[in-house]
Amino acid sequence: MDFEQNDTETTAPCVSGQVSNRDDGRNDKTYALAVVPYDEDKLSPFHLAERKFRFAGRELVIRQSWRELGVAAVVWDAAVVLGEYLETEVTLTDQTVVELGAGTGLTGMVAALQGAKVTITEREMALASLRRNIKSNIPPGTTPHPVLIQELTWGQNLHHYPSSYQYVIGSDIIYIKETFQDLLKTLVHLSNCETVVLLGCKIRYERDTDFLKMLEGKFEVKEVRYDQRRDIRVYKARLRSCTSL
Repeated sequence: MDFEQNDTETTAPCVSGQVSNRDDGRNDKTYALAVVPYDEDKLSPFHLAERKFRFAGRELVIRQSWRELGVAAVVWDAAVVLGEYLETEVTLTDQTVVELGAGTGLTGMVAALQGAKVTITEREMALASLRRNIKSNIPPGTTPHPVLIQELTWGQNLHHYPSSYQYVIGSDIIYIKETFQDLLKTLVHLSNCETVVLLGCKIRYERDTDFLKMLEGKFEVKEVRYDQRRDIRVYKARLRSCTSL
């Protein structure tokens, strides 16, 4: 895998403002996104209109919309590292995969190019940007199976999603403390005894390790890759009640 931009990202996903995790009007509450001091030069890759990557022998051109959607519409290092892991360490041919909090959809695209049956999910506010990237990079006929794009707000309407996925993947989705319970509930719902959860993470704050402790209450968790240059870890998890890693 090759990619054009080698700049390292800022210390955290950051954007001022709020994001709703309740799209159905029930007890609507908002979650403030992480806001930290940063070096504008380090954020320069996120302000690019597009970034180019190469996976599975194919160039992917990802359109970014930092000013429009912030963290949901740029490519974070964790997505790249998890994509590399999927490409080199996991056999995904004909496997069912669901991606959570997909953002631009890069990692889900990599899984699709590896022959997986992929469902890529995001909140409603980010779906239009996600669809544009999937349509331009994975047009019909590009992959063995069509890529599905669906709305999923963690913890809500989970009955619309089966517990039969073979892989659940997510990159840089652990950073808003108020979403942790809903995220854990979603991971448990989507998993069965055959499911492998793969999370690409940059551990920035103590709250990030707090989520990993929560995860370990339900799953057997193992670190399977550490990219030192980007400071990204990939964790593999399976339901604790089923089997050991």
